[in-house]
Amino acid sequence: MKRKIDKEDSENGQVVDSNIAEDSDIRGDEGNIALLLFLYLLQGIPLGLCSAMPMILQNRHISYKQQAEFSFVQWPFSLKLLWAPIVDAIYSRRFGRRKTWLIPTQYAMGIFMLYLSGCVQDWLGSDTEAPNIGLLTILFFTLNVLAATQDIAVDGWALTMLKRQNVGYASTCNSVGQTAGYFLGYVLFIALESPTLCNSYLRSEPSDQGILTLPGFLYFWGWIFIAATTLVAILKHEVDEKHVKSEDFFTNIKHAYHLLWCTIKLPSIKTTALILLTTKIGFSACDAVTGLKLVDAGVPKEKLTLMAVPLIPMQIILSCVVSKYTLGPRPMDIYLKAMPYRLAFGLVAAGLVWVTPSFVNNGDVPLYYCIIVITFYAIHQFASTSMFVASMAFFAKISDPAVGGTYMTFLNTLCNLGGNWPATAALWFVDTLTWRSCSTDPANDCSTSVEREQCEIGSKGTCLTVLDGYYIESILCVIVGYLWFKWGRRKINYLQLRPMSAWKVIPQKS
Repeated sequence: MKRKIDKEDSENGQVVDSNIAEDSDIRGDEGNIALLLFLYLLQGIPLGLCSAMPMILQNRHISYKQQAEFSFVQWPFSLKLLWAPIVDAIYSRRFGRRKTWLIPTQYAMGIFMLYLSGCVQDWLGSDTEAPNIGLLTILFFTLNVLAATQDIAVDGWALTMLKRQNVGYASTCNSVGQTAGYFLGYVLFIALESPTLCNSYLRSEPSDQGILTLPGFLYFWGWIFIAATTLVAILKHEVDEKHVKSEDFFTNIKHAYHLLWCTIKLPSIKTTALILLTTKIGFSACDAVTGLKLVDAGVPKEKLTLMAVPLIPMQIILSCVVSKYTLGPRPMDIYLKAMPYRLAFGLVAAGLVWVTPSFVNNGDVPLYYCIIVITFYAIHQFASTSMFVASMAFFAKISDPAVGGTYMTFLNTLCNLGGNWPATAALWFVDTLTWRSCSTDPANDCSTSVEREQCEIGSKGTCLTVLDGYYIESILCVIVGYLWFKWGRRKINYLQLRPMSAWKVIPQKS
């Protein structure tokens, strides 16, 4: 019977066979499914907030190098494999293998949010004071580390909380719950934080603040985390995993890291790692910078965020449709077909940013412009979703079942890192590639803070942008992307022809 990997547990090395879902019966598991959905929803809140912060900071007129610095807050979920074996192996059997980490981690997240609620407004700065980007980066990075640790614990608990025939629902809880939490922390927060949107549609009397503020949002969810964690600690008991011996804690950790090292040493994995860590360079300017540039061009951040909402159902349907074409021995064929279109969209996105000031006037965005943006975004999502589904199918195909979910999670980690570092680099180089000039002193290129001060105070002028580095970067990324595609296509086709033995960490006995 053909086996389909539906959900991996990167912490205990178990792989769930989705074929068991044919005999699933959720009677008796309704409460457990609801709890998992809620735990994953809580996990999505800080993820959404960390995605909303760059939009808020962009309205504080920070530099793109500072945006690059803050982008490190997105990295913890790409690095959680480094400490996942520790979370899995060290625990108190009396309290529960997963609750040992889940309860203190969620308490820490709640307390952390309450602390942030009292201080974050000061660190965001004001009209006369710049935001404290370094401190904000450290704090939100820490919050995401806690969220990633919570994810490890919940992923592992899902496999024992549900009946064996219902374990396939764990991935559904993850996807739906985390998406809902991300929606609340990003889309809903950005919308209700906007005074303009609230005054236009939700209030009878105008106000200079939105219905929600960042401190108020953090304060509310901080108490939700604490209250929910207390209820879980008291009311929810964990099934004792008797097959795990407490004396094997550190042996299990050593074995997990040994398998990871053996996986890294495989020649096929080395080539795959090189591909995964470099394939998204060509998309980095489009994916990381375009949204911020549209905000700079005058599109209100809340309206830009809401434009993506109609595409969420499309993305879900598209994932199901594309998955039918990734079955078989060559799932990456879809990846290779979609990549040139996604690369070309980088130039389309740059063109959209270029013409946006002609359409937007004092925050007023015409309907036809919204339709254009949604159409372009839909095309982009078609290509990116096709590539994502194809890569996940390839990972499932080559993962060694003898190693378990750690193999799949390692590949996912490489995939995530391959998106994070180019995005950070793209943000960093925007300012470096931008050409500026002082309006009253052409010899002053306003490249440093001292020169900008000399222009504005000494020469009584303003620093004008001659050529935005975003456009230079967009062109360079597309060129690099097509050169990479010429090389990467051959390598990917070669990997798809490799026998399954080339991916085995533990050789099969004959």
